[in-house]
Parts: sequence; C-alpha cells; structure tokens
Amino acid sequence: MRRLFVYVILAGLLPGLPHAEAAKKTSSRKTVAKPAAKKAPAKSAAKKKASPATSRATPAAKSRSYRPASVSKRASAPARGPWRTPTFADSTLGDHIDGEDLEVRRAAVEALGPYNGSIVVTDANTGRVLTLVNQKLALSGGFQPCSTIKLVAALAALKEGIIPRSGEFQLTGKSLSELTSAMAVSNNPYFASLGVKLGFERVSSYARLFGLGERASLDIPGETAGLLPARPPRNGGVGMMTSFGEGISLTPLQLAAFLGAVANGGTLYYLQHPQTYAEAQRFVPRVKRQLEIGQWAEVLKTGMKAAVDYGTARRAGALVEDPVFGKTGTCTDFAKAAHMGWFGSFNEAGGRKLVVVVMLTGGKPVNGPVASEIAGRIFSTLSRGDYFASSTNGGAPPVHGIGGCCAFSR
Repeated sequence: MRRLFVYVILAGLLPGLPHAEAAKKTSSRKTVAKPAAKKAPAKSAAKKKASPATSRATPAAKSRSYRPASVSKRASAPARGPWRTPTFADSTLGDHIDGEDLEVRRAAVEALGPYNGSIVVTDANTGRVLTLVNQKLALSGGFQPCSTIKLVAALAALKEGIIPRSGEFQLTGKSLSELTSAMAVSNNPYFASLGVKLGFERVSSYARLFGLGERASLDIPGETAGLLPARPPRNGGVGMMTSFGEGISLTPLQLAAFLGAVANGGTLYYLQHPQTYAEAQRFVPRVKRQLEIGQWAEVLKTGMKAAVDYGTARRAGALVEDPVFGKTGTCTDFAKAAHMGWFGSFNEAGGRKLVVVVMLTGGKPVNGPVASEIAGRIFSTLSRGDYFASSTNGGAPPVHGIGGCCAFSR
C-alpha cells in the first residue's frame, strides 16, 4: 500500500492533500492492529498513570527550569500503533537556562505544556538562542523533517528557475499549480514533482548550503549534525525526500538557523546559546556564510504567510496579530518509532524577528497544526507582554528576565 501511495504522488495523480492526511496513509500498513487497541480494559488505562515517583521532579530540577504544573497530571505512556514514543513528558528536566532570555523561556514552556517535544527560539538578526527547551532532545541525532523540507525544495527550485517568481509550476500535463497555495495546503505532489525536476544532486547541494547535515551552532555542547542521505531514499526516491523529508534527519537547531537566514534576507548565522548571564551580555554574532536568496526569500515568505493565514498553520494565525510566516510538518519517523509534529516559523514585529521552531514527538495527538498552535501562543504571549516593543533597531536583543517577571526560574 505504501509503495502504491508513493507511486501515485510521483505520478501527480492525487490532488493536494493536507500533509497530515497524507502522512497517515504512508504509515497505513503498520497500523492495521487498531481494533485490538480499543478492547483494552479500563484497568490497563489506570495502570498507565505515572506514579508519584516518576511524575515529580527533583528539587534540583525545579530550580533549573520553569515547569508547568500540568505536566505531572499526564501519563507518559507509550503511544499506540507504530509509535512507541510518549506523547506527554516533562520536557524541561535537565535544561541549563542561566544564559537564556527567561521571558522567552517562560512563554515557550507554558505554551508547550505537557507535550513531549522541543522548542528553539532564536533572534534571526544575530543567531542568539534565546531559549532551548528540552535541550537533550534538540541536540540529539535529529528526526525526519516531514513537510518542513518543502521550504528547502521551494527555495532551491526558485533559484534554479524551475519555477518562476510567480510560483506557477506545471504539475501535470493538464494543470498549473502555484507555489503560494501549494505551500499553504502542503501539496505533496507539487513538492515531489519539484524534487524530481531538481534531481537528487541539486536537492542535496542546496540542503547542505542551507545548513542541513552539519552542526548549526558555533560551539553548543552535545549538538549533532543530523543526516543527509548519500543516495536517493529507497522509499520513493527524491520525490519523497522533497515532500516528506524521507531519508533526512533534521534537528530543531538546523531548521531555526535556516529560517533565520530566510527571515533576515540571506545571512546564515552560527547559533550561539549563552551558558551564563555574563556570556549573554558579551554576545557577539558570528556569520557562517551568506546565502544569495534575498529575492527568492520574499516569494517563499508569501507561501509561508498563506499557511498561517488560511492553511495548515491557521491555528497559529488565529492567535497572533503581527505577521507570522511558517510551515508545518506531520509524518511518522519509523526509525524513531515516533509520530512527528513540526512547525518552523518567524515573525516580523517592532523591528524584531524571532524564529520559533516547535518539534513534537509522540503518537496520534501529535501533528504540525498542534505545533503551530504552540508557536502561536509563544508569539501571542510575548506580544501581550510588550516584548517586541523593547527593541526597534533589529539588533541584538537585551537580556530579559533577570530580576523581573522570571527571576524565580533561575
């Protein structure tokens, strides 16, 4: 069944499906045991509740991070079907936050709530990591990027002239598709066709140029480089690579660095995560390389804005007033036995551009639209607190949260 679906995508015979529905079909052959799950007795559900010993954080952990009270009320039970990763967990344990912007940290942790995931918030104009929630997960070997890879495919196709700046692209012999609407609804056949026309070598080359397959940070301890495949993936080839991220492992840091370059017009910064208040005060941006994407980034942003306004990320759009640009992603990472929910985004408010990347792991409740809502709550909370009014020059942000609203988090 899965091979048939891949064939149909590459042939361009399906209409643009929202990526969440398409992702469900790719995993259909591994979820046939669904009826048996419904017959589980009531006692088994009770057993899945976390014991007091597992749901309570140690005093040391509480002192290191802001933590929502709702986490301990959720069971960290493994997900059903092909997914074995818990949907709910305390995603703040072990985080080191002394050099973070604690106002941003609190907004991110409150928005994430009980979900098992990671959030990265960076300043697009400097590369400073303002907060990194669930640092262990964010610095791991990466996860399948799902439909967020479509940003890479679209930008590569624009630069190569495969699609004009208008975005119109000959999807099949009978129809024209347009980039903005394709991005808004995450049209899988559109982006699979882009991948086929680009070819594996060009897709890989642009992915590396944009920072995939290499460490995003200057010197964040423990960061891994993710993975770019050496050859087209066996499952669907380059078309699945550019529509679902097949064969790729992406970290939230890599997506944040790439989106920062899109937001600022082409400067790819090394991400830096200050470890102390003093380091944050001495912060100096470091440029990794310049990407010649300025004219194409504006076209890409139009599609990302459409996704937030009326597409797969409209849950974020319902919560924000200032412009937000983003792309969702939903799929199953079979290597990690996890259902993935991604949302990569940035805003434009008060001369300030923040990148917010949300990555959720777990089971059926996890998807890109849920991740977009979490990001929308972060932007909304910061806006209500006049965070974006504190800087109008687009430069390095001041250090927030030292002694003010979030001193208790230290």
